[in-house]
Amino acid sequence: MQAHEIDYQIFGEEMQYVEIELDPQEIVVAEAGSFMMMDNGIKMETIFGDGSTQQQSGIFGQLLSAGKRVLTGESLFMTAYLNQNNNKSKVCFASPYPGKILPIDLRQFGGKFVCQKDAFLCAAKGVSVGIEFSKKLGRGLFGGEGFIMQKLEGDGMAFVHSGGTLAKRELASGEILKVDTGCIVGFTQDVDYDIEFIGGIKNTIFGGEGMFYATLRGPGTAYIQSLPFSRLADRIIASAPKSGGNSRDEGSLLGGIGRLLDGDNKF
Repeated sequence: MQAHEIDYQIFGEEMQYVEIELDPQEIVVAEAGSFMMMDNGIKMETIFGDGSTQQQSGIFGQLLSAGKRVLTGESLFMTAYLNQNNNKSKVCFASPYPGKILPIDLRQFGGKFVCQKDAFLCAAKGVSVGIEFSKKLGRGLFGGEGFIMQKLEGDGMAFVHSGGTLAKRELASGEILKVDTGCIVGFTQDVDYDIEFIGGIKNTIFGGEGMFYATLRGPGTAYIQSLPFSRLADRIIASAPKSGGNSRDEGSLLGGIGRLLDGDNKF
């Protein structure tokens, strides 16, 4: 085992958090901003890159690891939590928005799992958080995730986050699953990921689902989310008051009276 062997428990339904139990001198690494709480005696330290064992080869390895994280839109730094106590201690990490936390045992997936760029939450020290380049032009331009996705490599536990409800699909060899490009959480390394044009003038212009969807071809395992954060953000922005404090329903006949009736009045 290169990665630390950690125990965990996931709590909650719509707003989950994961509790990691660390043995003495065990370490878990996490994205900045995911920390929730921890027992006394756990040391928190900011590290350059992802803290994987491959990174310990010197300054070049650290720069390469950190550079990969920048390409996926993440920070140069991560946070490591070391249990300095003589007994087991716990540290918790929370979901950034409503959804599910997915535990991934990389040993069960052949040591590699590919996920969307902002899905990673935390992992045992030794798990490498790198980049997966798309080898297909169409997928890179129109696939929703661009040319770059995240890949988690190693033999330890990692945790990723999805929005809404999480669906797991086991794909047989040659089986194809068509998915909204933003709804992909991740998939195993054997799954072939591509994009496909929806087709039809009415579908393209008036369908409201975009011009492309993703195709996942088995064999392998794929995880799909019901509520991508981008979709949630778009709905919030569309419902937010516009400049001058007017909300989008103020042009109705009832106007402000309507908001009093439906309980949406703001003081």
